[in-house]
Amino acid sequence: MDRDTELEYVARLRAGDTDAFDLVHAEFNGRLFAFLARLARSRDIAEDLLEETWLRLVEHADRLHEDTRLAAWLFTVARNLYVSYCRSRALEEASVPGLIGLWPTGLRTSPFEEAAANELERRLEAALANLPFRYREVLLLVGIEGLRPAEAARVCGISAEALRQRLSRARALLEQRLRDADRSISVRLSEVRS
Repeated sequence: MDRDTELEYVARLRAGDTDAFDLVHAEFNGRLFAFLARLARSRDIAEDLLEETWLRLVEHADRLHEDTRLAAWLFTVARNLYVSYCRSRALEEASVPGLIGLWPTGLRTSPFEEAAANELERRLEAALANLPFRYREVLLLVGIEGLRPAEAARVCGISAEALRQRLSRARALLEQRLRDADRSISVRLSEVRS
């Protein structure tokens, strides 16, 4: 969404225009759900938090600043709701109730490419899901949702420099987890061949 359209939507939301809400919902609903599903690692929790995110927009639309960046505002609300949920439920980060395959995929031209893409998607989802929350969230915001680092820093409540450092560490940790998984597969294959 271009900045002029975004500013128009913000003005309309502030004025209580329900059509503007529908347009913003159509623009961001899928992205917010994917973000929350990857954070929570649960479709049900993501759906609940997504609904609450939209309720917050309805409740606070008239108080938005004229220059509000909708993506940053919505992702901040969604993130904060997830953090609150974790605190209230004392959710343990180490538990992984189930992974959902929400990694973006493109068109495939052959069965081999499809199988390879599915395997890569599975490995990326597993590695991403096992990252600590602070690293997982920055990868999702910048790498998947395409937020600029300054916007992602505001969403996370940290400085731009802290976000850059966290993002660098997150990428390195993700790469390390993928390498470790590859080594584990190689060891298991060699054991099968023996």
